[in-house]
Amino acid sequence: MNTDPAPILVWDWAVRLVHWLMVVLVPLLWWTAEEGYMDWHRTLGLTMFGLVLFRLIWGLIGTWTARFAPMVRRIGFLKSYVRKLRNREYSASFGHSPLAVFGVFALLLALVTQIGTGLFSVDVDGLESGPLAVLVSFDTGRQLAEVHEFNFNLLAALIGLHITAIAVYHFLLKANLVGPMITGHRSRDDFAATTLPENRMRFFPMTGAAVLSLACVIALLNFG
Repeated sequence: MNTDPAPILVWDWAVRLVHWLMVVLVPLLWWTAEEGYMDWHRTLGLTMFGLVLFRLIWGLIGTWTARFAPMVRRIGFLKSYVRKLRNREYSASFGHSPLAVFGVFALLLALVTQIGTGLFSVDVDGLESGPLAVLVSFDTGRQLAEVHEFNFNLLAALIGLHITAIAVYHFLLKANLVGPMITGHRSRDDFAATTLPENRMRFFPMTGAAVLSLACVIALLNFG
C-alpha cells in the first residue's frame, strides 16, 4: 500500500514557466548583445519585459506563494531562520524562505532596471536604440546605456549568488530546491505546519495578467 502523503502544490505553473523562461532568456540576451544581433536582442528584451511585468502583476493577484505580501511578512522570521541554518537545522518553507525573499526582490529589481534602461538606451553612433529612446535626448540615452551595461554585471552577480545558494542548500543541508521548481510540488511531510495557506491556481486572474502583459509588449513594438 502506498502510504506517501499527497504532494502539495508549492509553485504554480505560471511561476515556474516564467522562472525557467528567464533562465533561458538572460544568457541569450547577453549573447545577442555581445555578438551585435540587436534585432534579436530587442525582441528578446521585449519578451523579458512581458515576463517581468506578468510576474509583478502575479505577485499582487496570484497564488499565495507567488504574492509579494506574504514574502514581506516572512522577513520578520529572518533572524530565527538564519540561526537555525547556522545550526544546520533546515525545515522547508511553504514558498520562499525569509532569506530567499531578499534574493527574489533583488533579482526583480535588477531585471526591472535592466529592462527600463534598455528601453531608452542609445548606442554610440545612434544607429541602435530602445523603443522609447525617442523620448529622451541622445546624451540621456547614452547614460542609460552605460547603466544598462553596468547593471547587467550586477544582475549576473545576483544570479551567481542565487546558484551558489541552491548548491549550498543541496550539499550542506540536503535540501532539493530545484525539483519543486520543476514539478511545482513537495511532500506534505516536508512542512511542519499542520495547516497551510490555500495555494489554488485561478484561471481568470492569470489570464488577465497575461493579456495585460502581452498588450504592453505589443504597444512597445508599435511605438518603436
